[in-house]
This record gives sequence, C-alpha cells and structure tokens, in this order.
Amino acid sequence: MDKASLSGILRGLGAVIGGMVLEGGHLGSIMQLTAAIIVMGGTFGAVFLSFPFEAVLAAFKNLKKIFKEPALNPFQFIDLIIGFANKARKEGILSLEREIKNIEHPFMKKALTMAVDGVEPKIMREAMETELAYMDEYGKLSGKVWQAAGGYAPTVGILGAVLGLIHVMENLNDPSKLGPGIAVAFVATVYGVGSANLFFLPMATKLTHRHQEDLVINEMILEGVVALSTGENPRLIEEKLTTYLSEHQKSKNPSPKKE
Repeated sequence: MDKASLSGILRGLGAVIGGMVLEGGHLGSIMQLTAAIIVMGGTFGAVFLSFPFEAVLAAFKNLKKIFKEPALNPFQFIDLIIGFANKARKEGILSLEREIKNIEHPFMKKALTMAVDGVEPKIMREAMETELAYMDEYGKLSGKVWQAAGGYAPTVGILGAVLGLIHVMENLNDPSKLGPGIAVAFVATVYGVGSANLFFLPMATKLTHRHQEDLVINEMILEGVVALSTGENPRLIEEKLTTYLSEHQKSKNPSPKKE
C-alpha cells in the first residue's frame, strides 16, 4: 500500500469536510445527486469523447498503481545484470541463453535475447530505444486521461451552477424551489473543483510519476545489457547502473549484492 496516496486522500477530504463542519455546516448540505450526475456525467462524457475507449479503460485499470508501491525493485535488476555480466565474462555470452527463459520482465528478456543472438550493441541500443520511445508515449496516456478529467470537471461544475441558477430564476415566484436550486448550483461547483483538485489531477500526477519510474528502470536495464554485451567490467557496470537511482533509493539499499 502506498501510504502517501492513502494519506493524501484522507488529509484532503478531512481538511475540506472538517473545515466545513467547523464553520457550522453538515455533510448533508453537499450531498446533491443532481449535481453529482451533472459533474461526473459531463466530465466523463468529455473524457470518452477525447480519448479512445481502450485508453480510458486502461486509465481506470491503472488506478491500482496509485495505491500500490511499485513492484519493480531496481536493485533486483542490478543484481541480475551483474550476475549475468560475471557469467558472460567467464563462460561467454552464449551461456546466458539458458537464463533467458527464466526472465519475466519483457523488456529485459528482449534486450538480453538480442545480446545473446550477437546483435551489434549499437543496433541493439537503437532498436530498444525506439521501443522505449513507444513505451513512453503509450505509458503517458493514463495520466493524460485523468489530467483531462481534472481540466473538464471545474468547467462542467460551472455549467452545473449556471443550470441551477437558471432553474432558480425560473421559479422566483415559488420560494419552495429556490433553496434546492441554489444548492444544486453551488454544490455542482464544489464537486467540479473538488474532484479535479483532490482526485483527478493528483491521480494524473501519481500515474505519470509511476510511469517515469518504470521508464528509468527500463533505461537502466538497456544500459546494463549493452554493457555486458561489450564485455565491460561488472564493477564498472554496477557503477553505471547505480547512477540511475535516486538518493532515496540508494539509501534504502546502498550496497547492491555482488557475486
């Protein structure tokens, strides 16, 4: 569980709702089904119009990444690559052919397969960098979907407010309808601005951050496989790969395992 995501949601909602309660309000005053339908329906209608269905579906599926710590451990790949580099120096790079079938990470498996097949390092780097570019482009889509939702929601909230005020103006002669109409108007704005700034935009940022983490690991893997294919010293390879890590990551495991 990503404690930062869970803490962020609780703190954000707690601050808004808690502040309202401290001012003498109550939760029921912002529970308006009509406003929710206008804002959420309008927002996701615009999102589905903006992106392919598969991209929107993937954006919802990727929400689990917001609440889970990354499964990929960079030190795991550093240890694996150093182990492969030591074996390649002792037994030749063809000895790694038996190891390929045990690799589950598709990018690493493809890069190592090319190295074992004798592909020139320069050509291998170009091919895998092209794949990285496509991974980068498609990997950004989920973040873009939620970023778009964060852009649409406040505007749709204003639209809901205007609709509510129109309803109020049409019923000035009936005081019993003024209160609900004004409530829908203001609550729609709250839903639009609140959902954008407390949920949609932060979710987009977290998904983009997760994507960047995965991309850095893939770049690190490529650098390591290219280095071992040229027969570089494993210690030098290790030094190269640790430069891809943040200071926080290095502090969590400052001394990767050596063989």
